[in-house]
Amino acid sequence: MNLHEFQARELFRDAGMPVPRGRVATTPAEAAAITADMGGAAVVKAQVHSGGRGKAGGVKLAGTPEEAEAHARAILGMTIRGLTVHKVLLVPVENIASERYVGILVDRAVQAPLFMVSREGGVDIEEVAATDPAAITRLRVDPRFGLLPHQAYRLGSALFDAPSLARQCATVLSQLYQVFMKNGASLCEVNPLIATEAGEVKAIDAKVTIDANELFRRPALESLRDLDAEPAAETHARAAGLSFVKLDGNVGCCVNGAGLAMATMDLVKYYGGDPANFLDIGGSSSPDKVVAALEIITADPNVQVILFNIFGGITRCDDVARGIVEATKRADIRAPILIRLTGTNEAEARDILAAEGFSAFTSMDDVVRAAVERAAA
Repeated sequence: MNLHEFQARELFRDAGMPVPRGRVATTPAEAAAITADMGGAAVVKAQVHSGGRGKAGGVKLAGTPEEAEAHARAILGMTIRGLTVHKVLLVPVENIASERYVGILVDRAVQAPLFMVSREGGVDIEEVAATDPAAITRLRVDPRFGLLPHQAYRLGSALFDAPSLARQCATVLSQLYQVFMKNGASLCEVNPLIATEAGEVKAIDAKVTIDANELFRRPALESLRDLDAEPAAETHARAAGLSFVKLDGNVGCCVNGAGLAMATMDLVKYYGGDPANFLDIGGSSSPDKVVAALEIITADPNVQVILFNIFGGITRCDDVARGIVEATKRADIRAPILIRLTGTNEAEARDILAAEGFSAFTSMDDVVRAAVERAAA
């Protein structure tokens, strides 16, 4: 679950990080009033769950309230990487002497938090990693002990030469680690972390991604979810209890079990196709889940064929068959549906499908190959 910058800033402030206060506006007039309260100048920042806001024109410096109003008018309603801007954040203008990058994420290879810091702040860290990987300092943290003071100072010294700045930075890094662990985050990022002309270290940007699997332990964070900022398909899938990831292909996949879903996608690629999604209906025997899955898949205009690959265990094949039949009755599904069923109540499922004019494959290879061919036709 991604947070908006203004939400992430509050988590940072709660941990004691030096984050300048900002205020959110939803109209140009609000932006002008907030800028006037800030002394007449502000940075206007689009609030969307996306990087690259500055390059897209979503971050502007306003020297007057009138400028802030004009910038807000241009930014509100604009689209950045497919996401519409509904809010802008206004923050004070800082006297920046230098910019740094600080981030912490989960290193899944060693199952530990990983700090990544760089003197190349204010730009995309992916660009730095690609062009100058030596410019990034990495430190894995043992979660049993947390970030130790000498480790924090070592990272601070990698970013700033002046001992006073390195010490301030070490404190910020320790606080950032607290935010990361306390909130079940998979990513916390400050880009840029700045040193001002007055010798102060400040976090003037904030990015936090919460691991959705941690939300049941932290229900208060669920209220920070912005449904308007999420793709409608993801919201629909979550409400239906489905695991869904949108991809760029044209073979819509509906599978039970994450492992089988990954294998199905691999096989689609093997036979020369491109999956349109990862969609796992899980182990439940609910026809309603199948109906919801088909609604999500058919909402994607790129889908040319729908592929069901069901291995019946806890998931009963007859319930999946009933869901397919029900969905085709509710909506005019134009994409051909190819089905492979095997396992629990397979015979009953085939009878249900046959009564409605459907047939089912038994071989996973055969159904995937056929789906790829139909998508390419």
